[in-house]
Amino acid sequence: MNLEEYVSKDATELASLVAAGEVTASELLELARRRAYDVDGKLNSIVARTDSAADDAAQTLGRGPFAGVPFLLKDLAQEYKGYPTSYGSRSLADDIATENSLITQRFLDAGLVVFGKTNTPELGAKGVTESDYWGPARNPWNLHRTPGGSSGGSGAAVAAGIVPAAGANDGGGSIRIPAACNGLVGLKLSRGLSPYGPQTGEIMFGMVSQGVVSRTVRDSAALYDAIVGPDPNAGYLAQFPTERFVDAIRSRPTGLRIGWSTSSTVNPSPHPEAVAAVEHTAALLEELGHHVEEVPQPYDDWALSRDFLTIWFAQVYAQVAEIKARTGAKNSDFEADTLAVAEYGRHTGFVAPVAALENTKVYTQSLAAFHREFDFLLTPTLATPPLRIGAASTPPLMQRAARAAGVLRAGRIMDLTGILDDVVQNNLGWVPYTQLANVTGRPAISVPVHWTSDGLPLGVQFVGHLGSDGALLRLAAQIEEAAPWIHRFPATDTPV
Repeated sequence: MNLEEYVSKDATELASLVAAGEVTASELLELARRRAYDVDGKLNSIVARTDSAADDAAQTLGRGPFAGVPFLLKDLAQEYKGYPTSYGSRSLADDIATENSLITQRFLDAGLVVFGKTNTPELGAKGVTESDYWGPARNPWNLHRTPGGSSGGSGAAVAAGIVPAAGANDGGGSIRIPAACNGLVGLKLSRGLSPYGPQTGEIMFGMVSQGVVSRTVRDSAALYDAIVGPDPNAGYLAQFPTERFVDAIRSRPTGLRIGWSTSSTVNPSPHPEAVAAVEHTAALLEELGHHVEEVPQPYDDWALSRDFLTIWFAQVYAQVAEIKARTGAKNSDFEADTLAVAEYGRHTGFVAPVAALENTKVYTQSLAAFHREFDFLLTPTLATPPLRIGAASTPPLMQRAARAAGVLRAGRIMDLTGILDDVVQNNLGWVPYTQLANVTGRPAISVPVHWTSDGLPLGVQFVGHLGSDGALLRLAAQIEEAAPWIHRFPATDTPV
């Protein structure tokens, strides 16, 4: 197999070739490394290598469904024994994992050959991947643009053909945003289906979900089949699918009722390309025989964004405090934005995040009411095309103020300035649609059906009811069949 052939194939086909003896795991691993050597100097998608373990895995091939397929873990909450998991932070640069996380073990049990870990923003706290520690990851479709976040390194690596799929996780859109930015498939599972631990329990009260980004629906289906299952560390038993996802996508849905909306109070004027993406998808769905209609926004996204960030800030504060206590890290080991967010989270105390958590029932009930009439909610995944690198960066003067606020415990002053509303506008304005699924625990998928006039991917999102993960994949497979995208590849020689 040559490099061009390797890049053109998805994980499912590569695994079948290994199983048939037409190519070896070691040969695929060498091709993945060659591709990384060719393109990642520009992308900065891979931040750590696990070459010794990868060589061993390729030599001692397992029997999993993806035996021999090269793979990358996200460098956040996907711990790999013997290697550090930095979470994009200098504070965790030397935090060596003493055991595999459950999600990593399931990837390994599936036969995937892990040879590195991908770039992520500090603590996964942004929708772009531009940490001070690792530097920015870049979008292979346009190196001046972000691949999104927080699984941006994974998204860039898959889109560029280094690997056909990569590890990701999603606490506010961190699977779907990179999928939309890079022309990939990105499913966030229903709450409780993917495993966490044993290093930690569910993050943000279960709002964070483990998963992957991939180039094809069948890869996502089979990879989720490999990782979904009972978690011995869970505090409850989720209702798991009764049908394998790879079986679910063999049939095509008929007569679905789909409500679409591009409305957002957070961003009242989404980019025309985002609107066009949804309108194009709605027309395609009608051609496929589904009932599609525009609907009012079925929830208050401004209120949801405030509540989501209140919980998020409290989570960051707790995480920074835990890292300091466990590793001895100092304020200088964290980014200014992280310290400011942590200070705001400290200032709000426990009443504000508890009240915000209580408010989530309102959004859950609103979405449940919507799903009594419609099978899926269709929205843009992004309100704008992928941002330019640095567009979301805090100016140096504001960074100095943010670092001082963290040191001086100026949370009350920050509160009086209305910083929460500013953060809603500045950080969620380009991604106001994705937090709904995390807050309500519903599954949601980003599908790459649209490219802008200047060649950038811009996916659309479908949000389903609880347990509709297989139905979402089935619809995505139908769309992929009607408007395939696997033949689309970015030019990775664009100068920075």
